[in-house]
Amino acid sequence: MNKIDKDEVFRHLSDFWKSKGIELQEGSCTQGIKKGCELLAETVNLSQQALERARTEMEKHLEQMRQVIHQKTAPRTPPPQTRPEPSFAKAKGGETGRQGNKSGKAKAKISKRRGAK
Repeated sequence: MNKIDKDEVFRHLSDFWKSKGIELQEGSCTQGIKKGCELLAETVNLSQQALERARTEMEKHLEQMRQVIHQKTAPRTPPPQTRPEPSFAKAKGGETGRQGNKSGKAKAKISKRRGAK
């Protein structure tokens, strides 16, 4: 909101009363009204500043709360796992014993031969 000048309230009040047929003239009563209007303007200005500060702080804390809620409720990603490479026997469907070893060795020998060509 806009800041209120300290004489602004008194001027508006004087204009209002003037439109109703009452004119304020210099005197002790008018000075008291003027002081009251100045205090009112200061109070309104200070209140606006305080509300603005409170709103800023509230938004800051609200954003912190949102961040905490997000961190607590966000889905967690599993840590990256390194898979052990399966042995040839396991890759063939679980063959075990001498047959699995022979076939694995034979294929290794064949691939070596192909690389040597």
